[in-house]
Formats: sequence, C-alpha cells, structure tokens
Amino acid sequence: MLFKTIIQGKIEFGTEKSFGKALKMYDYRAENYHKSETLFESEEIFFEDGFTLSIPRFVKQTYDKAYRNTVSLLKYCTQFGLSGEINAWLLNEGKIINYTHMEPDSEKIAVQNYIKGTELINEEGKEEAAIAMLTKAIEKYDRHAQAYQKRAKVNFILKKYHDAMRDYTKSVNLDETNPNSFYGRAKVHFHNEDYQLAVDDLEHALKKSVALQAIYWKARLLKSKCHNILKEYEKAAFDLKLFTKKIFPTSNPNYYRQREAHFDYGKTLMELEDYELAFEMFDKALEIEDSKDNIELAELYKNRGKARQKSGKNGHVKDFKEAADLGDKEAAALLKTFS
Repeated sequence: MLFKTIIQGKIEFGTEKSFGKALKMYDYRAENYHKSETLFESEEIFFEDGFTLSIPRFVKQTYDKAYRNTVSLLKYCTQFGLSGEINAWLLNEGKIINYTHMEPDSEKIAVQNYIKGTELINEEGKEEAAIAMLTKAIEKYDRHAQAYQKRAKVNFILKKYHDAMRDYTKSVNLDETNPNSFYGRAKVHFHNEDYQLAVDDLEHALKKSVALQAIYWKARLLKSKCHNILKEYEKAAFDLKLFTKKIFPTSNPNYYRQREAHFDYGKTLMELEDYELAFEMFDKALEIEDSKDNIELAELYKNRGKARQKSGKNGHVKDFKEAADLGDKEAAALLKTFS
C-alpha cells in the first residue's frame, strides 16, 4: 500500500571528517541493513560543498517500509551533525501515520550547549542563562542557524528587538530552510510596524513549512493581521478562511487561537461588506471557550450585533445590551439610538 510521504530539512556536519563518516555510514547501512530499499541515494542528499545533508522538500507516494528505512538512516546520520533538523511525515488520506523529528543529540559541546539553551528558554526567569548557553553553542560552531534563531526568540521575549532582528537575520542567511527564523523576524517587523516586510518574511515561512506544522498556521494568522492593517482585506480574508476551516488538536498551539481567528475574520468580512458571513464568524467566536487571546467578551457581542444589524437579522439590540452591560461604551451609545 502506498502512503503520502513528506520529508524536508537540513543537517550541517561542520567538518569534512564528520561529513565523511555520515556519508560512509549512510551508504553502508543502506546496502547492508536495508538492502537499498530506501528513498534516496546518498548523492541526492549529501553535499560536500558545505558538508551538509539537505532535503529541501520531498513529497511522493511511497511504501511504508521504504519510508521507515529512510527515516532510520536519516536519524542515524543526523547524530554526526552539529546543527539543523529534519522532519518526516507518513500520511494516509490526510491522517498522520508517523511523524519523526530529527536533530543532532550527540555529546559534541556545541550540540549539548544548544540543547541546554533550548531547555532553559522554557524555564521562567532563565532567559539570560538561555542566551549564555546558546552563545556558547554559537562560539563552538558559528554557523549554528538554530542557535541564532533560538537566541533571537529569547531576545524578543526580553524586548531586545534590535538584537532579535540581528540574530534572526543571521539565522536566515545561514539556513533559508528554517520557517521559524522567517516567522520570528516577521514578528520583529510587526513590532516595528514594518508590515510589508513582515508579510514578505511570512510568505517565506509558509513556503518553507507544510500545513502539518503549527508554524505554518501561526504564519497564516500573523500574515492576515498585517494585511488587515495594510487594508488588504481580500488577502486577509484568504488567510483567515483557511485558518478558520482548519481543525486543530488541543496539542497544537493554534487550537487556542481559533476564537481570535474567527473574530478577525468577522471584522475583515465587515470591511468587505459580507455581513451575513461576518455574523457567522462572530457567532462561532462566541461559542469558542478554550482561547488564549485578549478579546473582551463585550467586543464579541458588540460586533455580532453590528453584523446582525447590517445583514437585516433580528437580535442586534440584545447583543448591544449584552456588550453595554459588560461595560462597552460604544454599545451603550448604540443602544440609545434604539430607545
């Protein structure tokens, strides 16, 4: 039985010696362990110029055994690397049968410093320690694109936006396959109110990721916000339509941004004068309870009321009253026009 297979990523080995070991073991294990039943010949993915293993994007119908043999090989060879990552998916009619994330996890100092630094990012109050550890990783291997990207993320958290921009740009220049670097730099551009530059980076993030990744949808949502600010409502609506139709599991961070997306889509549709669909979006937003946004309940009721009124539906007065009771002054003023 054939399955849809997606594999993409890049591993940097740093030295000719490590590159040579990985290449040699790939060929040896492919022939002796897997009887050459794999998806790639070594010359297709190993590049001596730069000492890298690179798979920009592989999408094909393959057999399960060939996929698993290939993942086993890639996972083994990744451990000779210093930086980078590879992601692989096996799908059957859109359902993920297997997902494997691969990145170096050896005793090499640069690798261990990077791992420790990424762990510290998730510990409250350990931001400076994370930066110090990631800096050590960079000092050991100055082409460590992921370390620059992670350090940029911490700098952004600390509101060191200039430093974040510097590190994200360095990461992008070293490895153009990492969507997280483009997304992160877009967030800095967004903060700096450079919305078109943010859109440019977000388009790169979308091209370098797949719809199976959370980063793909995070980029879609932020891109829609940029388009709305730039008054490019049709483009914003396109991104938001895709996002609101997607079903996210609770393990996906975008699950908690669905109310925000429906609310934004509703406001975008109001600008496009599609009041009927705008009402549906606001109505759905009010039904969503699990969310991590800053949208006031009063805002939701008020906007649903506006969409009701514009589309000729009954119930807008009740919505305005709900919003006014929650402290919304504009809704209270609107109520007076009906009294």
